[in-house]
Amino acid sequence: MDAITVGALEKRYGDVHALAGVSFAVRQGEVFALLGPNGAGKSTTVRILVTLTKPDSGAATVAGHDVVHEADAVRRSIGYVPQASGIDREATGRENLTLQGRVQGLRGPVLRERVDELLALFGLGEAADRTVRGYSGGMKRRLDVALGLVHRPQVFFLDEPTTGLDPEARAAMWDELGRLARGERLTILLTTHYLEEADRLADRLAIVSHGRVVVEGTPEGLKRELRGDSVAVEVTDGLGERAAAVVSALQDVHEAIPEGRMLRARVESGATAIPGILSALEGNGIAVVSVTTARPSLDDVYLHHTGRDFRSEDEAGVR
Repeated sequence: MDAITVGALEKRYGDVHALAGVSFAVRQGEVFALLGPNGAGKSTTVRILVTLTKPDSGAATVAGHDVVHEADAVRRSIGYVPQASGIDREATGRENLTLQGRVQGLRGPVLRERVDELLALFGLGEAADRTVRGYSGGMKRRLDVALGLVHRPQVFFLDEPTTGLDPEARAAMWDELGRLARGERLTILLTTHYLEEADRLADRLAIVSHGRVVVEGTPEGLKRELRGDSVAVEVTDGLGERAAAVVSALQDVHEAIPEGRMLRARVESGATAIPGILSALEGNGIAVVSVTTARPSLDDVYLHHTGRDFRSEDEAGVR
């Protein structure tokens, strides 16, 4: 049985078509990521699944319950960590967890044991009785995640769990979430615009762009579908389109997509192809600034399926 099913969800906010027919399914016990740039529709999808907003059309279930017609049952089955923190900064970590447990109906020794368990799981034991305003950003985010788990939900939603954290705190959170997925045996759906985060944490993922799911699968499976190596070539201004035309005509080049000054190509072997690419570009009067090669990444998967560079689109979404 799937823990989450999503079928043709649509949602508009005025003239903005936030969701344009999103569909996917999440199996019980897996970590599933919605990966996409800012503004792709990930958070809107999660808000529908946790019953904070209603879709204009389409259907979805969580833990076997319809998110529109059985909203109360959905809420009893889930934990939810939004982008904005829900912790009380003037209370201690222990007090935050205890209050959340009482809201969820826990009392007495059961509540105390669960609070102690979560403080230990997230490395907050020594800081348990300090006020949260003195916690670091990473500690506050770990407490946010712990709050969502007090009542042992069946399905756990994490909306951009590491946004705003520094690289060290982000890596530590990835370790915490990895242990959580292994130890708690619950279904986790997380949204992220960090390619490495989805690659590292997700059993499966769906790439979302402009309110649609463009491809779905395992991180390794999606990368394996792209034959050969990725080659990125930086050329002088205004020549990206012309460079793509030159490179795409070469033998063993599967794809050549211009993106501003960058040309991204997929080839059988990067080490073998680069001399021919450089020679062809220079022979056509196109100066090369830099060239790199690597095995396919989720960035390449996004580029292949959308024709757009992930990081450029992510920055545009922020703006």
